[in-house]
Amino acid sequence: MCPGEGRVQAGPTGARTQRPCSQRSSRHYRTSCRVAKSPAPPAATGMPVLLALLLLATTTCPMRGQVVTVPYEPEITALAPEGNITSSTFVLEQPRCVFNNTVSDTDEIWLVVSLSSAISNFTNPTSLQSLPPFWQFPETPNYMTMGTSSLNYPCEKSSGQITVLRVGNETGCVLDRSRPDCNGPLPGPGPYRVKFLAMSPATGPKAETKWSAPITLKTVKDPASIDTWPGRRSAGMIVITTILSILLAILLACFIATLVYGW
Repeated sequence: MCPGEGRVQAGPTGARTQRPCSQRSSRHYRTSCRVAKSPAPPAATGMPVLLALLLLATTTCPMRGQVVTVPYEPEITALAPEGNITSSTFVLEQPRCVFNNTVSDTDEIWLVVSLSSAISNFTNPTSLQSLPPFWQFPETPNYMTMGTSSLNYPCEKSSGQITVLRVGNETGCVLDRSRPDCNGPLPGPGPYRVKFLAMSPATGPKAETKWSAPITLKTVKDPASIDTWPGRRSAGMIVITTILSILLAILLACFIATLVYGW
């Protein structure tokens, strides 16, 4: 019963009359005259909120075992264009300021080298103890090398500091099975593709870059395949060679005549 309604009671003539709520005692009012309340709206379900929080957590804080792909593609350096690609090596820019938001100081950055045709079959190793070794390459079409602390790739570049990586620069560990991370010379022209992989010593892969564009090495011509037969010379070269031979013969004849008549 709301405050505007009265209370029914017996009058002196026996008729039943209404007594307004305002005429009741405060104690009686609190116990008998209650204000009608509209029903409360149903509580909103928490499922959409939980789903939103879960989605936010998975996108900003990767779960263990989830590898984050950073928007970076390894590239050949432009600092020394005359030597950045040889017959067995190539030179990359260091991945500076690439993994800063995804790795810690204890994580390591590795370079994955793969035949261009085999990148779709490459699976990130689960730990630092299961890296694909160099000595099995190219029978196993990929390997990992040049692992180093993430602290070695700071954003700042000091004057005179080397900021490139030469892939294929070691020759003394090619057959050394105790050096699975050997940075040995590449066995052929390729093409090859590479990516950087951040590994945690405790949990394994954490982040990776995109694969590079195909890298093709220079091809060295076998000296035995060079044809030295004069028939391969051009007509101009033959004429010049003939004239020089005649002049040399004339000079030799003059020298001999001078010796004979001089005595």
